[in-house]
Amino acid sequence: MTATNEQLLALRQQIDNVDKKIQTLINERAGYAVEVAKIKKNQEDNPIFYRPEREAQVLKAVMERNQAIGGVLTDDKMARLFREIMSACLDLEAPQKVAYLGPAGTFTHQAVLKHFGKATTTVPLSSITDVFREVEAGSATYGVVPVENSSEGVVNHTLDGFLGSDLNIIGEVELPIHHQFLVGEHTKVGSISKIYAHQQALAQCRQWLDTHYPNVERVAVSSNGEAARRIKSEWHSAAIAGDVAAAEYGLHKLNENIEDNPSNTTRFLVIGRERIAKSGNDKTSILVSAKDQAGALIQILQPLAKYGVSMTSIETRPERPNKWAYVFFIDMSGHIDDENVQKAMDEIRPQVKDLRILGSYPKAVL
Repeated sequence: MTATNEQLLALRQQIDNVDKKIQTLINERAGYAVEVAKIKKNQEDNPIFYRPEREAQVLKAVMERNQAIGGVLTDDKMARLFREIMSACLDLEAPQKVAYLGPAGTFTHQAVLKHFGKATTTVPLSSITDVFREVEAGSATYGVVPVENSSEGVVNHTLDGFLGSDLNIIGEVELPIHHQFLVGEHTKVGSISKIYAHQQALAQCRQWLDTHYPNVERVAVSSNGEAARRIKSEWHSAAIAGDVAAAEYGLHKLNENIEDNPSNTTRFLVIGRERIAKSGNDKTSILVSAKDQAGALIQILQPLAKYGVSMTSIETRPERPNKWAYVFFIDMSGHIDDENVQKAMDEIRPQVKDLRILGSYPKAVL
């Protein structure tokens, strides 16, 4: 045996020893999770097993520890490993069913896996309205819906969903949108005559398509997941979709990251029935129905400035069924239990027709 082979053998033995320790510790952690579940079931009538604020704190601590020790893995990759450990442990406590805007392979599906991990049970639905309905009925524990894209703007269907719902926002997911050019195992690359994708994906990849496939027909479909599903059995077509779609339908990535804007990001909301405690780095969303009078918006915004509450976004939607009446969706930094946020809400409330706290929840960690 050469000196090099001896060195490799020694390193592999060390890796095996570390793997045994990791496996023992993961099972020890899982055992504690099972004990937590037993205590909750014995002491609470309707126990809540998923605690977004606790998970956000754990993931943040993982990243901070990784920085402190100069980890070989990046902070983000280390946190993703812990996300999957936490997902498996939560599944031992109580399996979670998460509804999302489907079909399988969409970016919303990818957002679910990023936030809840791969151990969760996912339920694809055909519309955002259906996601709200399933969570309201208790058929799903939580739901994930898109709310805004950095290139295309706000998703109105999601905002409208809150107008007739009592659900709360319990979390958010920020997902960088990377489009892959996918083909099936039987695709003849030189004979591609159709490219399937959602209309937004076609728009976000227009420059790349104009350069590489200027004369190929572009077919808009209901989702990128649907685009990926279609080409699985076609030999002359390609699809634009994400990594989850490629894995879901067994497709090959002919070209990667073909989006024209590499910083393109979509934000998703996690909806549920409970209120969330403070995590230490939170965001609050409110829905405000303003009075029909001059300066109505200024009366809403002034208390935020007065108490040092940072507004991060504001959107306007028609207040159905009233004609020419509007509601404002406002996101701000801080938790509703923070004194300055509470004071601002107390000052706004008498000046408007209605103010509803949609939720206070941890800011996206990953």
